[in-house]
Amino acid sequence: MNAFNRLVMLIIALLLIGVPVFLLLVGFGVLSANQINSFTGYRNALDALSGLSTSDLNGVRSRAVIGIVGVLLALVALLLLLRELTFGRSVTRKTFIDETPGRETTITARAVRHLAEGAAREVGVASPKCYLSSRNQRYEVSCEIQLPETQDFAELASRVQQNIRRVLEDQRVPLKDVEVTVQGTTSQEE
Repeated sequence: MNAFNRLVMLIIALLLIGVPVFLLLVGFGVLSANQINSFTGYRNALDALSGLSTSDLNGVRSRAVIGIVGVLLALVALLLLLRELTFGRSVTRKTFIDETPGRETTITARAVRHLAEGAAREVGVASPKCYLSSRNQRYEVSCEIQLPETQDFAELASRVQQNIRRVLEDQRVPLKDVEVTVQGTTSQEE
């Protein structure tokens, strides 16, 4: 997602958080409806809707419904906001492989992940899941694998790690570390 899309999603998420918070504050009497109206002019929007009036929103039942809807909207907005903010792993989107003038070559994080997963499959792992993080323009690869019960876990995990390292270094991908974790076993179907 490019920067403009992220900005739009952040604005929408913040609006989806702000509106329910104001509804809850009005519903619980922390802020008066007149205060909110002086800043936002929400009553004009309500008056434009012919079926609604402010007297419909004064009952306890109406306040409870508005509060529940507000909490649900806030949770959806929080989910959207957390999806846009990346906590934990920072990943360099593109990395230069060759910086020679006229021959600049970059590789995307997605391509690095696909290379790592392909290298794990070469060793015999059915469906590896690789995750990337980066520090100082160098990738740290974390790969989760499942192995058949008949395999020696330590030996195959070591081979997967060595193959991922070899494939990425052959492509001149700046690499810091490769970590392989065996997540469980797969059943042998014949």
